[in-house]
Amino acid sequence: QVQLVESGGGLVQPGGSLRLSCAASGRTFSIVTMGWFRQAPGKERESVATINWSEGNTYYRDSVKGRFTISRDNAKNTVYLQMNSLQPEDTAVYYCAAHLIGTTLFSFWGQGTQVTVSS
Repeated sequence: QVQLVESGGGLVQPGGSLRLSCAASGRTFSIVTMGWFRQAPGKERESVATINWSEGNTYYRDSVKGRFTISRDNAKNTVYLQMNSLQPEDTAVYYCAAHLIGTTLFSFWGQGTQVTVSS
């Protein structure tokens, strides 16, 4: 099992930036991939970005490419999401998730952090 705690959400104006953090604890040695997902009101949860824990390979959904950057600090067991040029359509609850060896893909989730982009 791993426990995930997100932080860094808030209210920002369009064009602004935020950095989300997700600290993992527990069986962190079993982490294969970590990712950020989001869910806007009335919409399904969608993947935003993922990163392979050992290799560092990344994936981004098309709508955030060039604006968001996912990174990790293995020593701190923390994954980050740097979000630049934020737009109102980025407003959502952002969740951190982890995929561990021998478990279902992304079966461990944080509690979520609200990101609101509004003037």
